[in-house]
Amino acid sequence: MTSESFDSPRPRVYAHRGASAAFAEHTRAAYLKAIADGADGVECDVHLTRDQHVVLLHDATLDRTSNGTGTVADKTLEELRALDFSSWKGARIPEAYGGISDQFLTLPELLDILRGADREIGLAIELKHPSPYQLKLEERVLDLLAAEGWTPMDSRVDNIQVSFMSFDTDSVQRLLEDVPAGHVCQLVDNFTVQELRDELGLGPITAGAVANVLKAAQQEAERVLDEGEAGIAGPGIDYVREHARNVQRWLDAGRIFRVWTVDSEKDVALCQGLGIHEITTNRPAQVLAQLSVPSR
Repeated sequence: MTSESFDSPRPRVYAHRGASAAFAEHTRAAYLKAIADGADGVECDVHLTRDQHVVLLHDATLDRTSNGTGTVADKTLEELRALDFSSWKGARIPEAYGGISDQFLTLPELLDILRGADREIGLAIELKHPSPYQLKLEERVLDLLAAEGWTPMDSRVDNIQVSFMSFDTDSVQRLLEDVPAGHVCQLVDNFTVQELRDELGLGPITAGAVANVLKAAQQEAERVLDEGEAGIAGPGIDYVREHARNVQRWLDAGRIFRVWTVDSEKDVALCQGLGIHEITTNRPAQVLAQLSVPSR
């Protein structure tokens, strides 16, 4: 079993991109706040820069979370460091969490922050695809971690328990060549044509075509979990609600469950009732407070 030890009476709480309800996602402030909130672990998304540095960003483009534009893969690390990745959130950053220029992070910098927690803490790394560098992303992440002292069998770096995640099944299969299944999470979600139209502004024909591609990816992800190739199941909370049979089957088969993104009291209660092992949330302090109250 395992991305971690699961003898805890409550689900473990992972901070989604850090405490990202409080501070801009993936920033130094968000991760320091998550540690201060008592999160059991943190989650991050990674991309490769043009000069092959592993950086923490969700989107393949810069427009949403910075004052820059263009794609991450086309920028050097130096170019990214010149951008502001925190002001868009509108949250005042405490002096102890650094200035605006300190907020952008590489993966090694996040490891240093987590070492500073001075306690056991989890790190869930999501490898983002499609990537123009394809599976070189996985190889670069694994090489970087090995240089930091990571060893595959226990998947640890000092006080940090590392696990890996992707929606992309090719990414998961590449990771499984070097990482035990108990530390690899196959992410899975369900998509509808209407959701794609609403979220991406697509027409019905284009949205239908995209939905067919995503549906095929979803089915392949479900196969990976059905066959136990990955030891951790990573469904979205909507998937948990809408695919109860799959969830129960995978739980019965011993898959560890890491559900995202769980922010409401109702969804936290649902996960707790189902026996979900790990909850990923933008609001770690709030979720931890709810989980600390004995159920009646």
